[in-house]
Amino acid sequence: MTEDIIKDADVRMHKTLSALQRELSKIRTGRAHPGLLEHVTVKYYGSEVPLNQVASISVLDVRTLCVSPWDKSAWPDIEKAILNSDLGLNPVAVGDVMRVPLPALTEERRKELAKVVRTEVEKTRVAVRNIRRDANHHLKEELKEKIVTEDEERKQEDKIQKITDSHIRDIDQILKDKEVELMEIG
Repeated sequence: MTEDIIKDADVRMHKTLSALQRELSKIRTGRAHPGLLEHVTVKYYGSEVPLNQVASISVLDVRTLCVSPWDKSAWPDIEKAILNSDLGLNPVAVGDVMRVPLPALTEERRKELAKVVRTEVEKTRVAVRNIRRDANHHLKEELKEKIVTEDEERKQEDKIQKITDSHIRDIDQILKDKEVELMEIG
């Protein structure tokens, strides 16, 4: 039973880490990658659908994305969705594709993005600590119900703390890598 608690906590912490990585992949770093347009939705035949379901998104060069709509009638809706997104991008039609150049990030914008990254990281740290608290709470309940001894409960709490520390180190490394990526020019 206690092993299940520890395993569950580890899995939940890992999922929290994955969610952080997904969120940070949406933050623009001056380098083009298809994930930047992942959260953009397009009004297509009366419903909102993710851009990657109505067009292919590829990288032309370091600063340019290429959007190729599968249905040419969706072209104006795709262009409108990209323009209205919070990314500040301006798509340009070139033949059968839409080029989306990424403007260079200013130093001020880089610092703003770094603050956003730090906020997301702190939310993730709190989530990991909450998972640790829940796991410890379940161990205390098992101790009350005399399922485990006090020594066993302490050992399990130590295991949970080691797992938590490991995930916090991973989060800190993700933060460090993202900040370096944001401050990189070129």
